[in-house]
Amino acid sequence: MEISNALRGKVLVEALPYIQKYSGKIVVIKYGGNAMINEELKDAVMGDIALLSLIGIKVVLVHGGGPEITDMLKKVGKKSEFVDGLRVTDKETADIVQMVLAGKVNKSLVALLGRLGCKAVGLCGADGALITAKAMDKKLGFVGEITDVNPEPINDLLACGYIPVISTTGCDSDGNVYNINADTAAARIAGVLKAESMISMTDIAGILRDMNDPSTLIPKIYVSDIPQLVNEGIISGGMIPKIDCCREAIRRGVKRVFIIDGRVSHSLLIETLTDEGLGTMFVQG
Repeated sequence: MEISNALRGKVLVEALPYIQKYSGKIVVIKYGGNAMINEELKDAVMGDIALLSLIGIKVVLVHGGGPEITDMLKKVGKKSEFVDGLRVTDKETADIVQMVLAGKVNKSLVALLGRLGCKAVGLCGADGALITAKAMDKKLGFVGEITDVNPEPINDLLACGYIPVISTTGCDSDGNVYNINADTAAARIAGVLKAESMISMTDIAGILRDMNDPSTLIPKIYVSDIPQLVNEGIISGGMIPKIDCCREAIRRGVKRVFIIDGRVSHSLLIETLTDEGLGTMFVQG
């Protein structure tokens, strides 16, 4: 589609108040799903993050990497097992999770941002005792429950103009490595940073009143309305823990939390810098 100069100008002018609103503020982006494994979408997401950073927004990128972990486990002959959506993680699997997330996935994202002119540094839970964790449940093995988040490494990097890129592994005082759910980690990190907003990139358009009808998207939800939406079955299944993370982030002081469709090219920019938006926003109230 041909875009006219007038339309380009309209888009830029529309973005101005949002740039002013977010400039100098912290925005935590949780990244994963199809937007991570599709190379074209990955390039678009990194381009969006680069732009947000270059206009003065302090971006913190928190990423998962479930498909990559599954692929590596297959290569070494280990079968993936899940309980309530969480990967059962023995000691060997925990080592592979750390290798894939903190090594392969994390460094590839750092390199991509670097090629786009951004200064980015990769972190995992062990770096500066960033994420301290303990075993969540014996039947899950080394799946971690976060006990503490140390914001100092993140704040130090932000102060020096870097984008922290955080892989969601944690550790304890004995050096054990834990696999941490990326949504949970992003919510805790956003909370401790008192972020202006948290944006969770998912594989759905947002919260729909009718899951088969995109026109029923709910653009704004007050956290006090969440129990009713669960009772009505509008929020159900695997979305419940994701929404719990949104609520937790708000409870810990994040002003706004967005769930957006990471499969849509440039969804980050549309949600952050335009009147239109495209996902569901959660706010206190």
